[in-house]
Amino acid sequence: MKPGNRKVAVAGVALSDCGRVDDTTPYTLHAQAARRALADAGLDRALVDGFASAGLGTLAPVEVAEYLGLRPTWVDSTSVGGSTWEVMAAHAADAIAAGHANAVLLVYGSTARADIRAGRRTGNLSFGARGPLQFEVPYGHTLIAKYAMAARRHMIEHGTTIEQLAQVAVQARANAALNPEAMFRDPITVDDVLSGPMIADPFTKLHCCIRSDGGAAVLLVAEEYVQDSRSTPVWILGTGEHVSHATMSEWPDFTVSPAAVSGRLAFERAGVRPSEIDFAEIYDAFTYMTLVTLEDLGFCAKGEGGAFVEKGRLLVSGDLPVNTDGGGLSAQHPGMRGLFLLVEAVRQLRGEAGERQVRRPDGKMPYLGVASGTGGWFCSSGTVVLGRE
Repeated sequence: MKPGNRKVAVAGVALSDCGRVDDTTPYTLHAQAARRALADAGLDRALVDGFASAGLGTLAPVEVAEYLGLRPTWVDSTSVGGSTWEVMAAHAADAIAAGHANAVLLVYGSTARADIRAGRRTGNLSFGARGPLQFEVPYGHTLIAKYAMAARRHMIEHGTTIEQLAQVAVQARANAALNPEAMFRDPITVDDVLSGPMIADPFTKLHCCIRSDGGAAVLLVAEEYVQDSRSTPVWILGTGEHVSHATMSEWPDFTVSPAAVSGRLAFERAGVRPSEIDFAEIYDAFTYMTLVTLEDLGFCAKGEGGAFVEKGRLLVSGDLPVNTDGGGLSAQHPGMRGLFLLVEAVRQLRGEAGERQVRRPDGKMPYLGVASGTGGWFCSSGTVVLGRE
């Protein structure tokens, strides 16, 4: 196969121990996930000549690669928040297609919850106060406040209700109830969401993601190695990435996320339409993220996200299953969660999701899925369309 023409498949996916993991380190979680992903693929780590990681180590990902015993000849340390892993997957797929790498391992691990519990770190209100951010941080413009402001703008402009936003959390929890690996599985109601403690108006506690520990890994390979893998291949069909803003004052429209661009590019490059997608894995640090990303990916028109998420449409059994593992609102959220979206998408396309397995109206397994990550406060987006043969 000529360089530039090689198809790219996901050969292995895995999670490390997740949820409450008090007696380990982020490096251990990286190693757990990496070993499990390689075992899932049935491929030797000697094949891995590309490595992508972010968020850990003085020289990430050099330090992590050394810990894992890898000496890659292609490397990526792109760090754009939660969308990092979809963007990295796009870069890795391009590199493999071009012949610059044969097998790229994407790995993440974090003990965000355990570190706070043990006093090794404190909760951070912002990402820093240097550069352009210095003009916002002194006024208490926290990360969650930025998301809350965007949600409120959508409510004002489009009539979106707090009950509709709460439905996102309720349906995520219902999906998590089917996932034995989810951190929170007990059912919740709209009233439960609305009656919780206020965090940042209009968000109460259950509008916000959980804090957990955990790691994930994804192995991408060139098509000629698929025959050596023990797992059913899932193909990378199209990708897109986009950055929007760093400061809220430079965000043209609070009701439009960068997924409007990354999604359009991914669908165009995959040659598919949103209406053909069987399920979506969407970054959900807050309920509003799910709603506005559904609009921007083209699953409904701008302003119609509130109505779209009602009536159980996001459930595993719904019209468009979304965050089938329970998402960051209920399953796990150890920090930059984008890699978990890819793991769940691959498991769904392989038919390995157990009770939460999505099925098409004809009873068959899904053919097409999308994973869309968001970074910062809608600052960046990466979208990946995946499919099986």
